[in-house]
Amino acid sequence: MKIARFSTGDDPRFGIVDDDELVVLSGDPMFHGYETTGERVPLSDARILAPVIPRSKVVCIGMNYAAHVQSMQYDGPQNPLIFLKPNTAVIGPDEPIILPPVDGRITHEGELVVVIGAVAKRVKKEDWRDVVFGYTIGNDVSARDVMFADGQWARAKGYDTFAPIGPYIETELDPTNLDIATFVDGEPRRTGNTRDMIYGVPEIIEFVSDAWTLLPGDIIMTGTPDGLGGFTDGQTVEITIEGLGTLRNPAKNRDDRTDDRSVEPA
Repeated sequence: MKIARFSTGDDPRFGIVDDDELVVLSGDPMFHGYETTGERVPLSDARILAPVIPRSKVVCIGMNYAAHVQSMQYDGPQNPLIFLKPNTAVIGPDEPIILPPVDGRITHEGELVVVIGAVAKRVKKEDWRDVVFGYTIGNDVSARDVMFADGQWARAKGYDTFAPIGPYIETELDPTNLDIATFVDGEPRRTGNTRDMIYGVPEIIEFVSDAWTLLPGDIIMTGTPDGLGGFTDGQTVEITIEGLGTLRNPAKNRDDRTDDRSVEPA
């Protein structure tokens, strides 16, 4: 089942994707179930929003594909490398990635995203399904040279708009064998498959929930395959994951904005 978070000019609502229509739900299905209102909205009349605004955190997994580890010459600990992005980095489909005026490359990292649906603390890997609401697509945007200049990743990966997600949440998906492809202006840049993840979703949830309590609506970006990652002002990044569709976002220089980005209501 594909769940959309959308707007028709009013407050955000939720709907089940049914071909070219949205079956409108009475509330957020993560908390209120799948009761419908009887209303249907054509997809063409809806603005598709980020499918969830994490209420506490965006968790990211670094260096989770062997080829990416090799190309980055990473020599770190033998456990998942975890870090956080603020929830203010989250944007939805077709929203612009705002490029900050910093030196060096801005890179894309197309990733499978796990959407947490229950309070999760010290979850055993065999129980991982109990806390997963569904899956979506994410882009772990990074200011690559800022990462190396700072010596840590918080600023480089935490800029506003640096966590595009969407377009929908798929609640029924096997995450173990999904093709991932990233394109910039239609040119293939990164390709891979989730079967090549060093740490799968069960191991990730077990490790992360041992450190941090995961809350409903939190998301986990599970790492990117290897490939060429740079993009610039005016280009469009597209990430396609089997069973989830395509997440598309244009890039825009920050200096081109006429006003500050408003924070979307949760």
